Amino acid sequence: SATHLLHWALREVVGETVAQKGSLVSHQRLRFDYSSTQPLSDEQVTQIEDLVNDAILANTPITTEVLAIDEAKERGAIGLFGEKYGDEVRVLRIGPSLELCGGTHASATGDIGLFSILSESGVAAGVRRLEAATGRRAIAELRRTQQALLATAEVLKASPTDTAQKAERLLASHKSLKK
Repeated sequence: SATHLLHWALREVVGETVAQKGSLVSHQRLRFDYSSTQPLSDEQVTQIEDLVNDAILANTPITTEVLAIDEAKERGAIGLFGEKYGDEVRVLRIGPSLELCGGTHASATGDIGLFSILSESGVAAGVRRLEAATGRRAIAELRRTQQALLATAEVLKASPTDTAQKAERLLASHKSLKK
């Protein structure tokens, strides 16, 4: 379910040219490959996370219909990465996302919990990969990152919000001393 919301959010932020190229889904983690030649900016990652988490927090029921493929297309349903479909297709409404899918899903968007993008990278020419976590795994990843930031701040004798500036000053000082 989070994969469908991610696909929708990517299209909202990056544009409708984004198409899913593959995915791996488990109950607390997902990998999503999509068409793009540009890496996402930090601002785009934040926008995507916000859109997905807003849809999750809305806690809308996830609905399924079996429709004629032409009717599904008329309603704006998206089919993924060139799959071949029969005359009738299963259409899922997951928050603002409307896609063709035969997989299993949550009952409502709120069941997903929390959504957090862990990494973004290039995997092939014109293909990017997002790795994300949901639910308790997302919470655990955020806590792990927070603990690392707090430990770094302690070593640098800085507040967590000032660690980047303090590290930059130390690196500049180190570079100057090396010269």
